[in-house]
Amino acid sequence: MALVDVYILDLLVIGLLLLMVTVGSGWIARLPLSYALIYLFVGIILSPYGLNLVQIRPDANFLERATEIVVLISLFSCGLKMSRPLQYGAWRSTIRLIGLLMPITIFAVAAIAHYVVQLDWGLSILLGAILAPTDPVLASEVQLEDPQDRDELRFGITSEGGLNDALAFPFVYFGIHWIEKDNWREWIHRWIAIDLVWAIFAGIVVGFLVAKAIKWIDKKLERFRTSDDLMEDFVALSAIFITYALAELVYGYGFLAVFVAGIAMRRRRNDEYTENQLHFIERIEKLAEIGTILLLGSMLRFAPMLKFAGDAFVIAFSLIFVIRPLGAWISTIGLKVHPATRWLYGWFGIRGVGSIYYLAYTFGHGLKGYDGEQIAWITFWTIVLSVLLHGVTSTPLMRWYERNVEHNETLEQNPAQHEA
Repeated sequence: MALVDVYILDLLVIGLLLLMVTVGSGWIARLPLSYALIYLFVGIILSPYGLNLVQIRPDANFLERATEIVVLISLFSCGLKMSRPLQYGAWRSTIRLIGLLMPITIFAVAAIAHYVVQLDWGLSILLGAILAPTDPVLASEVQLEDPQDRDELRFGITSEGGLNDALAFPFVYFGIHWIEKDNWREWIHRWIAIDLVWAIFAGIVVGFLVAKAIKWIDKKLERFRTSDDLMEDFVALSAIFITYALAELVYGYGFLAVFVAGIAMRRRRNDEYTENQLHFIERIEKLAEIGTILLLGSMLRFAPMLKFAGDAFVIAFSLIFVIRPLGAWISTIGLKVHPATRWLYGWFGIRGVGSIYYLAYTFGHGLKGYDGEQIAWITFWTIVLSVLLHGVTSTPLMRWYERNVEHNETLEQNPAQHEA
């Protein structure tokens, strides 16, 4: 009976939370708070340190599968928002953030973890890879809302979040291989051939082909069936799952394939159809965000957090205040954007669900014992601090950006608006 009562109370609290964020969305939007920060606090309140309503302690396999679904939905959503042509000039900010900033982040975190926290190199690189992905789920205040928005900051943050969730995987495998065998010469050739070259190539190809195939099938069947908007929305979910499964079956990166599929699905004959799919996926994404951050808040425990607080603060402080800002500035040298945009690239490196997924994944592939506990709580600390800091600053910073940078750039591009 006690279990049933707790379950009923859980449903009541979740229902009240959904009602609060829905009815109060206009009011919340004016506060210097992100929704993720609210969900995190509610999760802590529901934990054993609060009302003790969430009593489960999910194992690594459950956490991996749950966050995997959240990341897949988010990646497809990011892909659907990418309306720019596939040309270097259109994606220059993304190429800088992925090709330069992500490796800088991984190896800078690894260096600090090795020389300051005293982790061995395998664990250090693994930690850098776990913390490398920026979160497209939690960065909603900074993300593209309208795919036709040409703002470089929003496009860069959104596309970066979509790609680095996928492209951190080679470095995760690099760390896992190192943990398994210290002698990197035994596995480096396989890592380059399979985990780097083939997996990325296969992910891109599968994502493109599956999206094209689904679009072709959908078009051919239009003449034989009546349109059903609700069922059409589920085409997006089918595309996510089919793409991911096929990519993984051929040893490609399923995350990358899903992001590419979202981009390819965007380029279809009916923009209204694609917009409906995007709205549908975004609603699922929001619900998934609530569940994941509530779960994270309920999982936090004082004793291990205090035990690893010193190590965690060294890593988190370095990543948030030094590595990401300086790395973003270095990576965007020569990029024709406003200086404030370059600094905001550096600040809006929000960590979240992607890092939880990679952490859970590594627990199923060799990470264990004290090392696993240390990596886990450094990761949780970093996510919590990121949610707190970015949750408080994202709204006022974006308002300042819209007023002082984006508005002025719009007037420069469209002087007729200013004259009007």
